[in-house]
Amino acid sequence: MKYLFYTLVGLFMFISCKENNEKTAEQEKDEQKRPNIVFIISDDHAYQAISAYGGRLAEVAPTPNIDRIAEEGMLFERCLVTNSICGPSRAAILTGKYSHLNGFIDNTIGSKFNFDQQTFGELLQQAGYKTGVLGKLHLGDTPSKGFDYIDILPGQGSYYNPTFINEQGQYELEGYTTEIITEKAIKWMDSVKSEEQPFMLFLGHKSPHRPWQPGPNELGMYENVEIPEPETLFDDYSGGREVAGMNYMSISESMKMGPDLKITDQPHNGFTEEQQQLWDSIYGPINEKYNREKPTGDALTRFKYQRYMRDYLASVAGVDKGVGHVLDYLKKAGLDENTIVIYTSDQGFYLGEHGWFDKRWMYKESLRTPLLVKWPGKIKPGSVNTDLVSNIDFAETFLDIAQTDIPGDMQGKSLVPILEGETPEDWRNEHYYHYYEHPSEHDVRRHYGITTDRYKLIHFYYDLDKWELYDLKNDPNEMNNIYDDPQYADVQEKLHQDLEQLRAKYKDNDSLNQKFIEEYHEKVKDNPLIEYWKIEPEERERLFQEYLKSRDK
Repeated sequence: MKYLFYTLVGLFMFISCKENNEKTAEQEKDEQKRPNIVFIISDDHAYQAISAYGGRLAEVAPTPNIDRIAEEGMLFERCLVTNSICGPSRAAILTGKYSHLNGFIDNTIGSKFNFDQQTFGELLQQAGYKTGVLGKLHLGDTPSKGFDYIDILPGQGSYYNPTFINEQGQYELEGYTTEIITEKAIKWMDSVKSEEQPFMLFLGHKSPHRPWQPGPNELGMYENVEIPEPETLFDDYSGGREVAGMNYMSISESMKMGPDLKITDQPHNGFTEEQQQLWDSIYGPINEKYNREKPTGDALTRFKYQRYMRDYLASVAGVDKGVGHVLDYLKKAGLDENTIVIYTSDQGFYLGEHGWFDKRWMYKESLRTPLLVKWPGKIKPGSVNTDLVSNIDFAETFLDIAQTDIPGDMQGKSLVPILEGETPEDWRNEHYYHYYEHPSEHDVRRHYGITTDRYKLIHFYYDLDKWELYDLKNDPNEMNNIYDDPQYADVQEKLHQDLEQLRAKYKDNDSLNQKFIEEYHEKVKDNPLIEYWKIEPEERERLFQEYLKSRDK
């Protein structure tokens, strides 16, 4: 009996150990399971308008749901873009390549991204992912491959009662676009969630792009809030920065009273009667007050700034709610532990800094874009990263997450090691930038340059030849151009050398610059509407109708 007892005990322990080993193997299999990827990209969402980044707006206009991603994951302090304008930035994200290689260099009328080329969508499909693109893509065309699910806004899209394009064609929906896109995202994820096949969703919001139209649930939410002004709101562009004064993107001069600031008694095209009534209940009193006071000079600039920021931040609030709904769905559906959530914008944006709105410049506020990533089990919650990362890194990161090969012709680097807390020793110490869209309505000159931890060197070209150098430690607002300052002679020489090395590394050069300039002039000859700001309104409308007809053929 004693022998039988010990035999049974030994057998039980063997079976128990075997079961434990099997559980361990199953757990390891779960740990190796490739995660879903939810990539949320808003349009023109400045990092200054995300409360996780702190700053003057954090207390008056918090973004609690976007902040959740930072609290549960990693916030990147220095994510820089390669070309600070909507379409080119998205093209860089899709391809992992600079504009001069992916072919989408600017947003001029008629520009189209070549979807025949390699994108991360197609490579993720080949790796076994279900892929979807939803909302704003803004690349002049509909994807011909790379995505199993396509449901996008045409062009810029509209804030209310939007048109969408899917594989069957165009259709219209009633409602607020941010809310509609959020609902569509949740519906699609719910339809494809699977233990066997991971998914990747490119979720693009139109908001908070100009003309900053808040949703019905956010209208007027900041009307009684005084928005803090940036210290450079009344920048005079002194300090050797005359190029910065050559623009048409100032709040004081360029912001339009009607479409931008809603100081108009004209109804909005495309609104339902109910939507218009709600709109008028908010903006009617604002218009009446403006017409009574009629501010001028600096007072008018301050009025415009407040109007701009109240609408912009209310539009952001709608996006923040949408992010919250997505995060809540993932948790409720049991997907949150194996889903990476990424929040970013197509580039930075000016919220009154240097007196501006819009983007384009290589200066800080437009060069730097928000990036927040949540990856349970991989990222230490509450992490903050200060490495120089770029939007050309996103495609490689998605492919690395999917445990598939990264093509050698991509120009970025995977962020996965950084997300896991280990920055590679050979990580970049400098970042290359190139902006092409000039001539343009906003009149920002073509320029390229290099940014390092401490310095920034910029070359403006095309119809001028001007260099700028900034000491980012001593001059974080980039107010004093120190190019040719003898004290920085060695720094300047080194940056010139490093810039040329970067241009060679990324296969950019002056010959390409000239090629793109010549192509631009040829495009204008074929379609004068490209320089629409030069054309009288009636002629502009005639040319626009002709363009629409030719595009539909």
